[in-house]
Amino acid sequence: MDTAQNQSKTPRAATPAIKTAAIKVEKIVKRYGDFEAVKGVDFEVADGEIFGLLGPNGAGKSTLIRMMTTLIPITAGRALIGGRDVSKEPNAVRNLIGVIPQALTSDIDLTVEENLSIYAKLYSVPRAIREKNIAEVLEAVDLTKWRGAQTKTLSGGMRRRLEIARGLVHNPQIFFLDEPTTGLDPVSRIAVWEMLNNLKKTRNLTMLLTTHYMEEADRLCDRIAIVDHGTLVALDTPVGLKQSVPGSDVVEVRFNREDDQWMERLRALASVTDVQSQSAGVYRVLTSNGSQTTTQLVEMASRLGEQLTSLSVQNTSLDDVFVHYTGRQLRDEQVKHVFSMPRKGEM
Repeated sequence: MDTAQNQSKTPRAATPAIKTAAIKVEKIVKRYGDFEAVKGVDFEVADGEIFGLLGPNGAGKSTLIRMMTTLIPITAGRALIGGRDVSKEPNAVRNLIGVIPQALTSDIDLTVEENLSIYAKLYSVPRAIREKNIAEVLEAVDLTKWRGAQTKTLSGGMRRRLEIARGLVHNPQIFFLDEPTTGLDPVSRIAVWEMLNNLKKTRNLTMLLTTHYMEEADRLCDRIAIVDHGTLVALDTPVGLKQSVPGSDVVEVRFNREDDQWMERLRALASVTDVQSQSAGVYRVLTSNGSQTTTQLVEMASRLGEQLTSLSVQNTSLDDVFVHYTGRQLRDEQVKHVFSMPRKGEM
């Protein structure tokens, strides 16, 4: 696959300080022996913002969340959550936050209400407030009529909603979600997105979520940080990130046969800023003039006696942003993570 590694990239602009920061991360580092999983990351999250960490598995997203939520110690730098230093005041931080891990951790043999009640008790929520909070969060995640159901009888989407309700039952100010829709079908995933947007509006929550779903980041997040190999390579709004990529349009073209010359021919077209090979005979062409490039492609195919089997024009996506800043496609990294097996003697 051809990449954008040789292309000149727009440097990440310094992010202006946020007046009221719910989360402030300053040159945070995590090392495991000689391996540096997170390498001096800086960012701030404003009150009421949905902030996304986007990157492939192993990029350092979950490690960042685990440090910010007091689950693992910070090697260097510091993180302030609601103004409290994670390393110095971990208990104060825990009282301010709700955490939704990637795995489903609710007890499957307890009812929905019992899971929420136990969690609220762990946070010492008084009984009267506990009952009120349980009723409110069940309504917020649309599980009221299943409050007496055993958790093991719920669908995957309903269990994810229960996890979110459990993280809200003690009225946190800041909500951390690690891959909140992993494993869900598309319909359930969209339902969770809608629910999170409603929670932000009705409960004035600050949310930080990790994801490797481009559409999820685009639909949910006010700002997105792209993390790669433990470093922050880009940070902006979804629109700002897309605008930072040279070429305002993407033309996806499929030829009837593979030819080693296609890449060179496509790059030579006027207004083309980059070309990415998708698979045999399929290319994504980034261009500053989609209509002109489309016309040129048709003329080129006709001149060469080749056949175009499909041709489409679309706006720059977060996929293109990720390729621009990291030199590879995010979905390829997911496939490598799932299907690669360690060789003998490797960890």
